[in-house]
Amino acid sequence: MADADHTHFACRDAALVDAASKVLIADGEQWTEMREKVFEILAASGQPLSAYDVADRLSGLLERRIAPNSVYRILDLFVARNLALRVESRNAFLVNVHPGCVHDCMFLICERCGKTEHMDDDRATRSVREAAGRNGFVPSRPIIEVLGLCRDCAQSAG
Repeated sequence: MADADHTHFACRDAALVDAASKVLIADGEQWTEMREKVFEILAASGQPLSAYDVADRLSGLLERRIAPNSVYRILDLFVARNLALRVESRNAFLVNVHPGCVHDCMFLICERCGKTEHMDDDRATRSVREAAGRNGFVPSRPIIEVLGLCRDCAQSAG
């Protein structure tokens, strides 16, 4: 995560789940067992998952069918509270490894293997916001997705 205006402390595993629950509770929301399971599934994947992917994994874990609509509501809550990030072009979600830290989203998406990395570059996103403002537009949530090849795929291609 390059060029953020401040230092990040990325959480992992149980510390990440604990940090996420604290953010949600501090915002006046409940940290339910279902929300925790959805968050854990998202965190364990390391890659963007669709609501359908999460619902399938959750259904297997709970040994009962979980509707994607239920998962979408939870994921939308997570995005609103900055616990998850939405990759718009893939209609998929990534866990935010530094809950409570808000940045405009930038994603590097490999067109070959699908690897998706979230990065913070406050200078670049500030530039996008300023350019929008110069055109009389007030952005609410800039999202930048860069398609190309990840380091591994670029090396194997070349």
